Amino acid sequence: MLNANMPIKPGDFPGNGILKTIENGCGKNECTYTQPQSDHGCQAGKRGKSVCLLEHTSKIAEKIRISGGGRCNFTNLYSDDNNFLSENIHFCKSAFSKYTQLDFINLVKKHSIEFHEKKLGQLFCNKSAKDIIEMLISECEKQKVKIKIETKINTLNKTKDCYVIKTNTGDLFSSSIVIATGGLSIPKIGATDFGYKVAKQFNLKVTKLYPALVPLIFDNEILEFCKSLAGVSVNASVKINKTVFDEGLIFTHRGISGPSILQISSFWKDAKPVTINLLPEYDLDQILKARRVETPKQNISRILSDYLPNRLAEAVCNKLKINIKIADTSNENIKKISQFVNQWTVIPIGTEGYKTAEVTLGGVDTEEISSSTMECKKHSGLYFIGEVLDVTGHLGGHNFQWAWSSGFLAGQNV
Repeated sequence: MLNANMPIKPGDFPGNGILKTIENGCGKNECTYTQPQSDHGCQAGKRGKSVCLLEHTSKIAEKIRISGGGRCNFTNLYSDDNNFLSENIHFCKSAFSKYTQLDFINLVKKHSIEFHEKKLGQLFCNKSAKDIIEMLISECEKQKVKIKIETKINTLNKTKDCYVIKTNTGDLFSSSIVIATGGLSIPKIGATDFGYKVAKQFNLKVTKLYPALVPLIFDNEILEFCKSLAGVSVNASVKINKTVFDEGLIFTHRGISGPSILQISSFWKDAKPVTINLLPEYDLDQILKARRVETPKQNISRILSDYLPNRLAEAVCNKLKINIKIADTSNENIKKISQFVNQWTVIPIGTEGYKTAEVTLGGVDTEEISSSTMECKKHSGLYFIGEVLDVTGHLGGHNFQWAWSSGFLAGQNV
């Protein structure tokens, strides 16, 4: 078991660290960060702190760059604690009260970045996610924040006076360290378990981790049905127990995806059944019984195509082996069709995992962290912010807002 005074072995941390630095020894006015995904470094810089940001890859803010289809869903107009999952659902309230989505929107406006609301309060850049990255870098430069890329951490130790980090580019010393390394999602752009290893080294509890906001996968029978519909999308209502999301759904060659599925994936564990309503605005049972009187000569697939995409209408009929004239369709078969469309119950066999998950569910236990400062309760000067904590947002810009808000809070207190 590692403890706060034990070194982490070389190679344990292939990447991300964050710390601040005075190369000649420990100081009282330094802090170090690991990601430029929020303006936390800028906030510390504004308070006269000397700040160094460490990034283990050759590029900073890659998750921002690829987000929102390259346009970055940088916040949500309706972000609050109700949009997050955590073992302590009240933990994020303090951060959101100190730095709101309106604060970040004002920063975006200050840099003349054009943006728009796509839906449900989701704000996207009109041009490119690079606008947000350039904005954050600009803010860092104003406060003389030092950014070091391709910096790999070999060991991290806590001494009586400060934190010492040994890297491939030299030794760093800091009175404060902010772990802003994110989670395990999308390893191809550099995600690692660095933040969790740091937490465990300092004897902090880490909750169980899961890929979240991720497509679901199924057994061969359902998979073949999905493959036959690859590219077909509908507005759907997707439910697990009492949790429901009404958003888009898309069939793929690997299973089912789309906003509604990504949302519900954060609530899916242990082979729970998922109920999907492919036609949430209509009671198909009532429609089919009415059409049996109104259009008795029409086939079932023809009627379904008035409400569903043609390929889906045909696939449902083929799946159930019911595609006769509505006049000849029994109440029992009408019930089978309506239940399939309005209450399609499936049991995923898993998710696509961290390779495509947008975030990691779980993280450093919030009981270990002060909600008013983001500082570790057991170790002064050690802060955790963003996705590395057990705070996971819904789809739609909420996770970025958590990064901005928690980062601001840490920056105000280092």
